[in-house]
Amino acid sequence: MKSFILLIFVLLITALQAKEYKVIYDCSSNEARYIKSRMWLVKKTMNMMQENNDTSSVVLTLHGGCVSMVSKNYKMIVPDEDVQNIKKAQKYLIALSKRKNVEIIVCAMSLASNAIEKSEVLPFVQISKNSFLDTIKYQNEGYAIMTFK
Repeated sequence: MKSFILLIFVLLITALQAKEYKVIYDCSSNEARYIKSRMWLVKKTMNMMQENNDTSSVVLTLHGGCVSMVSKNYKMIVPDEDVQNIKKAQKYLIALSKRKNVEIIVCAMSLASNAIEKSEVLPFVQISKNSFLDTIKYQNEGYAIMTFK
């Protein structure tokens, strides 16, 4: 009986120590190498949260130069010297999309300004009329904002 009570106590303490993270990563950078490093960092951060038994709700809003990584045909729109970095960033993005607690949103206006057709966007990416509005909405819901500029 003592071991059962001890087990309940340990589980209760563990549950009380777990945290819930609500974060929106807002990416607008034009630098492919930086974008790649930030996608790796998001993945690493989420892994650390999971290792700590914390819960998370993560949103990525992509606009500006960040939108190239959501294109199925990114090689056609990025400079040759950036292709490898965007390819790796897209791999990280695809891995993040497979997590149940991640939402990925791209701005339709940024797609248009980067000559990316909606039909070229990866299937797991939501297209928003204006990702600024999404960012504001999530901030109003208590999400912390991390920007990649």
